[in-house]
Amino acid sequence: MFDLSGQVAVVTGAATGIGEVIAARLSSAGATVCIADIDGDAAAAAAGRVGNGAHSVAIDVSDPGSVAGAIAAILESDKAIDILVNNAGLAGKAAPIWEQTDADWHKVIAVNLDGPFYLCRAVLPQMRLRGYGRIVNIASVAGKEGNPNMVAYSASKAALIGLTKSIAKEVASEGICINAVAPAVIRTKILEQLTPEQVGYMVARIPMKRTGEPEEVAAVVHFLASRDCSFVTGQCYDVSGGRSTY
Repeated sequence: MFDLSGQVAVVTGAATGIGEVIAARLSSAGATVCIADIDGDAAAAAAGRVGNGAHSVAIDVSDPGSVAGAIAAILESDKAIDILVNNAGLAGKAAPIWEQTDADWHKVIAVNLDGPFYLCRAVLPQMRLRGYGRIVNIASVAGKEGNPNMVAYSASKAALIGLTKSIAKEVASEGICINAVAPAVIRTKILEQLTPEQVGYMVARIPMKRTGEPEEVAAVVHFLASRDCSFVTGQCYDVSGGRSTY
């Protein structure tokens, strides 16, 4: 089920954490995976761990020139991109809005929102020419409910959900399905960017009373990246242990 043999998948921010687990899951299903990360050495190391022909490319998703160059390089080597997973993200500084600087705001928006915009814009023309594609944007429950002291992160993820729904409708009749996944707090190194109080706030609101695991996110992404996801587009799938049910 959800076989990805013969397909090329690009996963951003995949040198570590959820991204690497997603890359490994798609690779195990038969996809040729390109691990795209700002840390080129870490991306190459992750590609080695994933194996099965996985390779890597250095990319700064906040830089449209870097995105265009990376996508061009992937298309030159792999000839097509069937699947794009926009996973790269920043949590940002933990502080109330009056302590957030312009730089704090723009840094998070550039990675979490501008990046997926640049990447979708770059890959969709060749998906449209081929009449097939799958894009999965990694949003967050924070984009639905808003987390205090995470204004840039919450706003960027809310906007990413809106971007997903809008673009999905633009290409809905062209064999391209675009969806988002909204995890609650997941056990990864990104938690190290947050205070214990922030983590406690989020876990306390999860009915299952635990953090999620990267593999649980990857399982949902796998379906949304597959041909079996043929009549599902413009949706936001929660992976939240029951925290968000709308």
